[in-house]
Amino acid sequence: MANDSEDEVMDAFVDKFKTEKYKHAFSEDNWEEEMERIPLFMTKAPDEIDPKKYPGLAALQAMIHDEDRTPEEKAEDLKNEGNSYFKSKKYTLALVSYTAALKMKCENLELNTIIYSNRAATHFYLGNMRSALNDATAAKKLKPDHLKALIRGAQCCIELRNFADALKWCDEGLKLYPTDKKLLEFRATADKNKRAAERDARKAKAKEKKLLGEKETLLNIIKERGIKFFPSTQPQHGSDSDDDDDESSSRGLSQLSLDGLSSQEVTGTQVYLNQEDGALYWPVLFLYPEHQQSDFISAFCENHCFSDHLSLMFGEELPPWDTNQKYRPSNLQLFFEDEQQEVLYQVNLRTSLLKVLQHQRYFVKAGTPSFIVLVKDSPYCKQYLSDKKVHRL
Repeated sequence: MANDSEDEVMDAFVDKFKTEKYKHAFSEDNWEEEMERIPLFMTKAPDEIDPKKYPGLAALQAMIHDEDRTPEEKAEDLKNEGNSYFKSKKYTLALVSYTAALKMKCENLELNTIIYSNRAATHFYLGNMRSALNDATAAKKLKPDHLKALIRGAQCCIELRNFADALKWCDEGLKLYPTDKKLLEFRATADKNKRAAERDARKAKAKEKKLLGEKETLLNIIKERGIKFFPSTQPQHGSDSDDDDDESSSRGLSQLSLDGLSSQEVTGTQVYLNQEDGALYWPVLFLYPEHQQSDFISAFCENHCFSDHLSLMFGEELPPWDTNQKYRPSNLQLFFEDEQQEVLYQVNLRTSLLKVLQHQRYFVKAGTPSFIVLVKDSPYCKQYLSDKKVHRL
């Protein structure tokens, strides 16, 4: 009776199907879209799985994550899911699937090796070279003869510019697969780049050694002239002894050596020895506190006088900030500051730079001698000097 009842229901359904149009049938306009919703016929994996839009795929997902299935079955299906995403170049989703597969902790070493190798490839295409190398290493640890892991490990090392390790990966692989084209290609690349890197390192070391020698020579020349640098650790105020000066100078020289002998990072130039005349040429800074302005001379010969430069700087054409045209060579006064003793020393404009630099209280700061320029007897000059100790050279 039950069978007769079921047959009657089926007959009624068929009769209804003949007389009424199927509401959910594919049309000429939507059949391609509808086929894309069927897992078997999908040409690419969707970014998100909406159960209403992709009921079949959602059902497969539910099967993958079914708690009644074994860890190996779940890992296998998640691996396949990752492979599908990978083929569609949806690497982020592939990464999620492979990671979920590994979290199943199945005991199938072959399967785990493949998943690690596939995740290494995914990391590689995402640009995560360190993670890719770690996964390739994990795959090789599980199965030392896994060719894809060996190839991926070598490739990652090359991308990370670790050519020595790349050669190790290639050599391990070539012992097992001596004719593999990829391993041979990567080994040749790694060897070529390793040799180039070693050559560049030798050149850089030789250049550094040469620069260090030039720097030491220059430091000795400066020291022989009795020129001191502003000490990195200042002595206490009021300490005038020659021993303290020598110690400050020594500390200054040491600090200067570490700093690259220059203000080059700030000013783009540094003190240098002219081989033709044997003179030192210094970057020199002139400060005009009244107008908060400055001038920079990139190569001031130590044998030249200050008047030589000031006459050129304030000759026929005066700077635009000197609206009252007070900065005439005959009106100028030059000072340097002893920061340790808080004293200003007035410099005769006809004095050479070398003579000033050799003064017992002059210290070159940051590789650049600096001087203060004021207009003689001007109100600002009087006010500026009123609260300072001033000594004449």
